[in-house]
Amino acid sequence: MNITLSQKKPEHTTLVRFDPARDFSCMERDVEGTQTLVLGIESMVPVTNRRLRMLARTVIQEAKAKQVTMLTLMGESLTLLPGIEGTQEEIFAIVVENTLLAAYEFTHYKQKPKHGWRPIEEVVVVGVFDAATKLACKRAEIVAKEVNACRDLSNMPGGDMTPAILATRIKTAAKGTLARVTVLSLKDMEILKMGAVLGVARGAKEPPNFIIVEYWGGKKKDAPTVLVGKGVTYDTGGLSLKPTSGMLDMHLDMSGGAAVAHAVIAAARLKLKVNVIALIPAVENAISNDSYRPGDVLRSMSGKTIDVLDTDAEGRIILADALTYAKRYHPKLVVDVATLTGAALVTFGTKACAVLSKDDALAQRICRLGEESGDYCWSLPLWEEYQYMVKGRFGDVANIPTESARYAGTIGGGMFLAEFADGYPWVHIDMAPRMTSDRGDQLAPGAAGVPVRLLIQLLAEQEAPA
Repeated sequence: MNITLSQKKPEHTTLVRFDPARDFSCMERDVEGTQTLVLGIESMVPVTNRRLRMLARTVIQEAKAKQVTMLTLMGESLTLLPGIEGTQEEIFAIVVENTLLAAYEFTHYKQKPKHGWRPIEEVVVVGVFDAATKLACKRAEIVAKEVNACRDLSNMPGGDMTPAILATRIKTAAKGTLARVTVLSLKDMEILKMGAVLGVARGAKEPPNFIIVEYWGGKKKDAPTVLVGKGVTYDTGGLSLKPTSGMLDMHLDMSGGAAVAHAVIAAARLKLKVNVIALIPAVENAISNDSYRPGDVLRSMSGKTIDVLDTDAEGRIILADALTYAKRYHPKLVVDVATLTGAALVTFGTKACAVLSKDDALAQRICRLGEESGDYCWSLPLWEEYQYMVKGRFGDVANIPTESARYAGTIGGGMFLAEFADGYPWVHIDMAPRMTSDRGDQLAPGAAGVPVRLLIQLLAEQEAPA
């Protein structure tokens, strides 16, 4: 779908009109026969930025339902919405970004219908736009396209997404940018003594890959930000086998890895003046006669040993080696992103990611950026009183709480990761609640592409002055 900013309304198009007096949508024709999609917004007053995102998506979903292929939004009508927030450039950037997110469909495995897909081909936004607004809209378009590319990557079935294929797809996505992709092989990881990644990967036929995406757009002397993403291309739970219902969407367990890769690629496409690196330990958590077992003790790259109490808590194990590897860059900040715990869904439903850090100010900063970007978050504590949760029996650290394992599972995961994230500022984003779109998101089923927008907002905030 194309988005065009124009000063003139095109012919043969469907106009979009917002009606604050209604709470329903309909199609109308005016006296000259122009087709108009009328959206009632009574339940969305005042139109905050949160509601504007949903309103933009609703326009697309209503147009899809009515098989409209070309839409025209009159820019003036957007700025006149009741209670609208933000500057002109912020308003139109939100609209551009969210129309593209809502237009996305994953149809890779579907047969083309007899009369075609009939997608929305173009959205024209009519108005007088200054240079700042045009730039903001262009940036929003780049970010939305990278979010959708991330969704494509995450939505691929596990049978078609091995660690090697994930590495190849990320290399392809980075082509034409200044982002550089390097892949460490099994042998490389053995030399580095990445016993945590190698332990989880041991049961799979497909060998692990450790994917590194680098973009050096800032000053050479500036320390980089490192983004670490969980890359479990399929998760059976290992010998601690998941039930069938819990295994269905586990091709999405590499969504954190997809998000950090496309955040770096987006930074490169936006030419942000930042240094940023993505680290993605990519494995399949499979079952074989060589699978790692509950009761095994793995020696991580850091030298710390990990008591494996549950092979289905594999994400934090592979992230341990990635967090240790991050130290090589002497980073100014490390952010890890992972579909880590089902407990996060118990806490937040499907509405927000969990944020955990021992630095409260950093956690609150991430939550603020989530609100600004639309990738909503809320923080949980990592108090020292929770330290008992990761005390090992025979190893240094246990991969699940040894006591009261039913409680505070998301915090337990954060406490485990904190054991390996010493020596630099660090924050953990448990994106399990936002792995897939919520039915109220007005997005297609499948991956939501979270938190690419948040990470871009973070990097843009770090930009070195010209």
